[in-house]
Amino acid sequence: MVSSISDKRVPFENPLSGQGRILWLTGLSGSGKTTLSLKIAEKLQLDACFPIVLDGDSMRKGLCADLGFSEADRSENIRRIGEVARLIADAGLVVIVACISPIKRDRERVRALVAPGRFVEIFLDCPLEVCEERDPKGLYRRARNDELAQFTGISSIYEPPVNADVHLHTAVNSVEECVRKVMTCIGK
Repeated sequence: MVSSISDKRVPFENPLSGQGRILWLTGLSGSGKTTLSLKIAEKLQLDACFPIVLDGDSMRKGLCADLGFSEADRSENIRRIGEVARLIADAGLVVIVACISPIKRDRERVRALVAPGRFVEIFLDCPLEVCEERDPKGLYRRARNDELAQFTGISSIYEPPVNADVHLHTAVNSVEECVRKVMTCIGK
């Protein structure tokens, strides 16, 4: 007997309530956004949820390569990333965004793109000194030597979230502890 494709289908159940969501990680360079986003993605994959990770550095090299670091360009960078994230979430997938996104107004605009409860702001709170110690690319050193203009945390402001959905202290808590806190927040 020949089996049809429909005989082998497994009912799709989105582990995060059947709706796509945006998990938006914000924090200074070196606060752990990329590391944590990849670990969250790994954990979600174990639960048969296959998230998409949008990393700020990667987006800057591709979709946003034409943008600089002026206030207007930074806002446009976040707008573009937010629109891509919305499209992914609207398709029913979970998207994890790891992006400094220093301006509160820009993060609020992205939140407004999706229905309530579908945007989870995750603040990676890490002291500037720790971020500088972790700096694998030498960006803080270059910024302190005036080789990089408009560097967030040094010569450009970062507006920390006041009421983030998840507030992580990445200088104190391990990556595993941070992942657990995020999973608890999203009901996993």
